[in-house]
Amino acid sequence: MRALIAAATGLAVALALVFTLTALGTPTGETSPKPMLTTVPAHP
Repeated sequence: MRALIAAATGLAVALALVFTLTALGTPTGETSPKPMLTTVPAHP
């Protein structure tokens, strides 16, 4: 019985967290105009 209560509590907390983050929406911001520069190591 304790396991069932713990599982229900965990599910309720997880759902509350998801709904809270959904209600807050996406953060305002922009992506960088500069592309990420990566280098390929030289082959021997």
